[in-house]
Amino acid sequence: MSDTAFHGFEAEGRKVDRLLAHYGESHRHPTNELIHLVAIPAIMVSIVGLLYALNPWVAYAFVAASMVYYLRLKAPVLTAIMAAWTVVMFALVYAMGEQVLPISAGVFIVGWIFQFIGHKIEGKKPSFFEDLQYLYVGPLFVVVWFLNRLGIRW
Repeated sequence: MSDTAFHGFEAEGRKVDRLLAHYGESHRHPTNELIHLVAIPAIMVSIVGLLYALNPWVAYAFVAASMVYYLRLKAPVLTAIMAAWTVVMFALVYAMGEQVLPISAGVFIVGWIFQFIGHKIEGKKPSFFEDLQYLYVGPLFVVVWFLNRLGIRW
């Protein structure tokens, strides 16, 4: 593997590729990777749920801001997948009904505990400690991981 590529992400080229390559550097251990593949989507749903419990419009605004971030990365396939995932997240939040706050809080806490366990195993700090935008890159990492495994070019 070259120094400029990790998990199929090129360190050169588009901004999204550089972000994913950098993110991938602290997610090489198979256990940490597996934890992230489960915990990141769970945490995403929990964040939307927590914001929805606060006020649905806060959740909608947060998701809209997220979509603007993804659009600015100029990766249309990834943006479309994130838009579809947004629909799924809101469906899950709506399904929680009146239990949205306790369920989301529990999932959020457990998800982050596992994320930090994964980074302890990895021996590297989470990427968002150096730049908060990596909180948005994590979900893309999960999407691209699955696309790569399915042999789908994005």
